[in-house]
Amino acid sequence: MARLIRTLLSAIELRNVDLAKDGAEAFDALQSTSYDLMITDLAMQPIDGIEMTKMIRTSEDSPAPMLPIIMMTGHSERHLVEQARDAGATEFLCKPLTAQNLYQRIVAVVEKPRMFVRTDTFFGPDRRRKINKGYNGPERRAEQHEVSLTSESTF
Repeated sequence: MARLIRTLLSAIELRNVDLAKDGAEAFDALQSTSYDLMITDLAMQPIDGIEMTKMIRTSEDSPAPMLPIIMMTGHSERHLVEQARDAGATEFLCKPLTAQNLYQRIVAVVEKPRMFVRTDTFFGPDRRRKINKGYNGPERRAEQHEVSLTSESTF
């Protein structure tokens, strides 16, 4: 799968690609190298993509908490998508991969960056894809909770 991703990235002229065998190695690589984007698999051992994403977003020693992260997996069950989102994944990509759907996720990260939100229990890209200004329910964030938003980008 890593070779396929590298080939697809090369086809869209992204050639400076580093590979890591698992989440722990990837997190260690962040300590010494600055990256513009991370593409990770959900199913890794000993640290899976969800745990690694949480580490990147919330660890005190994380050098890149706002790094765009595309989470990919062969499992598209709703609870896994929600876990990735709630861990702070920027985008989610289901296998089998195509050059087109990988390219679309990368373009979304670059051209439509989402604000980052920090609450007591979450830090990551705003999980809402759109804001319904007419919503008056009990979880209206602007009225109920103090939220920090930032538009800083790693690009």
